[in-house]
Amino acid sequence: MKKSLFAAVAAAVAFTGCDTLKDAMSAHVDVVAKAADQELTVSRMSTLLGNSKAPLRKDVANAVVDAWVNYHLVAEAAVKNDSLKDVAKIDEAMWAVLANVKAKKWYDEVSKTWKGPDSTTAEPRYNSGEMLAASHILLLTADTAPAAKAAVKRKAEALRGRVTSANFAELARTNSQDPGSAAQGGSLGVFPSTKMVPQFEAALKALPAGGISPVIETQFGYHIIRRPPFAEVRTQIIQASLAGGMQAAESTYLASLESTSKLEVKPGIAATVRAVVESPNTHQKDKTVLATSTLGKFTAADLARWMETFTPQAGIAERVKSAPDSLIPVFVKNFVRNELVLHSADSAKLGPDAAQLADIRKLFTSSLTNAWTALNLDPKALATAAKSEGEREKLAAQRVEDYVTKLLAQQSQYVDVTQPVQNVLRAKYDYTINAEALDRVLLEAAKVRLASDSTAAAGQPKTVVPLPNQDTTRR
Repeated sequence: MKKSLFAAVAAAVAFTGCDTLKDAMSAHVDVVAKAADQELTVSRMSTLLGNSKAPLRKDVANAVVDAWVNYHLVAEAAVKNDSLKDVAKIDEAMWAVLANVKAKKWYDEVSKTWKGPDSTTAEPRYNSGEMLAASHILLLTADTAPAAKAAVKRKAEALRGRVTSANFAELARTNSQDPGSAAQGGSLGVFPSTKMVPQFEAALKALPAGGISPVIETQFGYHIIRRPPFAEVRTQIIQASLAGGMQAAESTYLASLESTSKLEVKPGIAATVRAVVESPNTHQKDKTVLATSTLGKFTAADLARWMETFTPQAGIAERVKSAPDSLIPVFVKNFVRNELVLHSADSAKLGPDAAQLADIRKLFTSSLTNAWTALNLDPKALATAAKSEGEREKLAAQRVEDYVTKLLAQQSQYVDVTQPVQNVLRAKYDYTINAEALDRVLLEAAKVRLASDSTAAAGQPKTVVPLPNQDTTRR
């Protein structure tokens, strides 16, 4: 299935470049971005966006510019047959992957002292109702009119008259209107007390093991509930008990870590946190203090670094934007805890072994070569097609521009340049982005789209060249 740029990077943010480079570009109001020796002009980008189906919004324009820069830097590395083999740079770029390995090893080590509930307590916990299991047959009451509900209830009562422990699963498969459990013979699995709505849980707890309830009404409809004997769910109850015990032990450990590290979140940080999450790249040098601990200050720049590890599809920006201010400190605490755990792992000299390190570096290299292949920029193929470096640069740049044109027209799949590869490329090769030019781009793109839409409405072939009396694309 095709994946458009807009779907993949709808929540992406702009990289505005350092102040000196941005100032240097501000004089070139017709240039949106430069990468290596290539330029993205206002005219070119306006035409691309105007003739696309992309929303004409600044975040989308930022994403397009960001991708354009990445693709041309990938091309520059291909022209120079540069596989970005600097191990120190790779390790720095892949820090998040390395951090995951460290954190896992630390948790494996520290969790050896954690003790979950003894498996022998599983049956008493089940019998007491602390842990529950149930199967049900649900008939929905979408129509709340009394007559309609009465008809559903009569059907449920008739079904209850047929149900036994032996045929419960089969009748659930053929009659239950709960799609999540019907295919499982009505099984809702194992869950802790208070997980279900009160009417359902009260009816379930009133049943003996193996018992079947009368018809029970909740806001969802009419239920027939079966409480399985412990023997049927013994394995699941034990697993859930052990998992719950480990989760409780982990929570206790993290609370202790937070206390001993004197972790404190600064007041009034909600607006700053939202700004960082929305646009991490513009806060890479932001020293605003969000929290403190025995490790020192946790700044907006630190949060921005963590934010780079999340893909747009994760939806972090949207969730933080809509979250109440009261939850923002919890959000920040999670990342400070992460850093405390990583510090503990470093202190214990826990980290990736040689084989893991080699695999992580190979992952980086594969990300680069995959981008080369997807963009038709294989260095060997470029060297065969064009002998001089100048010729290779022209060929590679043209292939990138052709790809971007097709991408914006939704005729090509989106090629992802991973964040670690972006970081190394941008540190090594020259590029600039003139964010101030984007307002003009959007204005001109709107004119192009209006002209294109007018032409289409008139039943004429689409063109970016305006009719004589509709010159809305040029100043």
